[in-house]
Amino acid sequence: MATATNRVLRVAIRGDSILTHPRFNKGTAFTHSERKAFGLNGRLPYRVNTLEEQCDRAYDQLSTRGEPIRKNTFMQSLKDQNWVLYYGLLSRHVKELIPIIYTPTQGDAIANYSHLFRRSEGLYLSFPEQDAMEEDFLDMTRGRDIQLFVVTDSEAILGIGDQGVGGIGIATAKSAIYTLLGGMDPSKTLPVVLDVGTDNERLLNDNLYVGWPNKRVRGKAYDRFVDQFVQLVRKHYPHSLLHFEDFGVGNAQRLLDIYRNKHAVFNDDVQDTGAVTLAAMMSAVGVTKSKLSEQRYVVYGAGTAGLGITKQLRDGIMAIDKLSREAANSRFFLLDRHGLVKQSLGPAKIRDALAEFVRPDDEWAGVPTNADGEVGLLDVVRHVKPTVLIGCSTHAGAFTEDVVRAMAEGTERPIIFPLSNPSRLVEVEPERANAWTNGKALMATGSPFPPCKMPNGKYYDIAECNNALIYPGLGYGAMITQARTLSDTMIIAGARRLAALSPALTDPDSALLPDFSDARKVNTEVAIAVAEQAIAEGSATVDWDREEVRDRIAERQWIPEYPDFIYDPVHGEGRA
Repeated sequence: MATATNRVLRVAIRGDSILTHPRFNKGTAFTHSERKAFGLNGRLPYRVNTLEEQCDRAYDQLSTRGEPIRKNTFMQSLKDQNWVLYYGLLSRHVKELIPIIYTPTQGDAIANYSHLFRRSEGLYLSFPEQDAMEEDFLDMTRGRDIQLFVVTDSEAILGIGDQGVGGIGIATAKSAIYTLLGGMDPSKTLPVVLDVGTDNERLLNDNLYVGWPNKRVRGKAYDRFVDQFVQLVRKHYPHSLLHFEDFGVGNAQRLLDIYRNKHAVFNDDVQDTGAVTLAAMMSAVGVTKSKLSEQRYVVYGAGTAGLGITKQLRDGIMAIDKLSREAANSRFFLLDRHGLVKQSLGPAKIRDALAEFVRPDDEWAGVPTNADGEVGLLDVVRHVKPTVLIGCSTHAGAFTEDVVRAMAEGTERPIIFPLSNPSRLVEVEPERANAWTNGKALMATGSPFPPCKMPNGKYYDIAECNNALIYPGLGYGAMITQARTLSDTMIIAGARRLAALSPALTDPDSALLPDFSDARKVNTEVAIAVAEQAIAEGSATVDWDREEVRDRIAERQWIPEYPDFIYDPVHGEGRA
């Protein structure tokens, strides 16, 4: 509700209207003078609580819920009632509650969205109602200064696939992280779901499913529907950030390529997962005192996330180590469901998006294949002797003991990043990778894991390669400078700033990324780096110098504190 420079707010609503409005509701924290001014004396018990006391009470209530999904529904209910209290509670228990409101628990909430549904959240744009899209869009946004749209078509949600209209849950979760860790004003964000149907038979056969019960629309009709929405954003909010989330492998990169030079567009799965992985990799090569360009990268899982990570690492090699695109591409060996991506697989088994990374067949003469001529992971590792092994496959246990030991034979400090979410789908548990490499592996994972005991008795902290360490800062830096685009160089600037904060650079036995409890401070530094780069390269449309960025961000970040309210029915906020 407040910022560092705005601690007084004029509000136009009173009585039950203010108590049921999550942006303005303070609950028992309304002062006695505010209660009188806003007609609340008979609507609240006598005692005035501080925000700290409210957070203590809410945490006690939360603690009575044993299962993560019940904690998730409690937090959702709290957000529906009081934004400041919701974010105040989160900010006091970041490491504990991020997994509740975000991955992995939010995935369960999304999968059961229609059965848990209580009230709407965000903007639902449904394919059969496309003729009314602009009217529906304006009804939701009129009079609001929207600076961030988080949109999903729900085809590839958090490793659990097509979730139909329930994907609104990932858009709301991402928006909440932007506020909690980036400082985005929640009143200026809007989660959106593009309901183009679903191919999830479980949902189509569920009589409680609340979305459009139809097979997923594809092709030109799909493209027109998405474009209709994007053009509304460009028309009515030209300086906003448009965040694409969990689009399917056939659309994520394609849509990013269509719109990235027309608006400030960001695809979390393509760019951000790659950005946080780049930061962790920069930390790892800092520990080994080598370069990004000196590594041999095996990427297991060449879908949206795997290809996004590959391209971001490639771009980092080009920008930092000054290799050509072709030379940087040659450092990567990608595997998908057909094994190593190589020429003889043919166009039927190789997506166009992978063309740059197809390996020539003559490299693999004499390497064992299966009956279909496909090369598996173990044989790739034995042949390539990678220094880096990255997993984005959701193939649990794919990094077997044989694979990890074979890798360890070819490099002194294996860099192993099993990044699949949720944790049950991880390619190898860090404890096992640690044992199989005799404590030499440098690791980062996509979900939180406990520290591993090293042969010397010390414990090695596993970095959580969670994109929430960087995407709120990337988005905030682009938003606050009203950047025309979110460029690759801006993303690399953010990744370099994150890498510079790595504990491993001062203690090689420490984690490759900062602790998640510091995520707000970390994202602020990322935002500063991105904003400085936007100004330096001329993408920013604000009239600032780079030297002003840190102060401007400090002034404008939203903080979960109650401002003082003044009742103003004529000019106050909240008027219909």
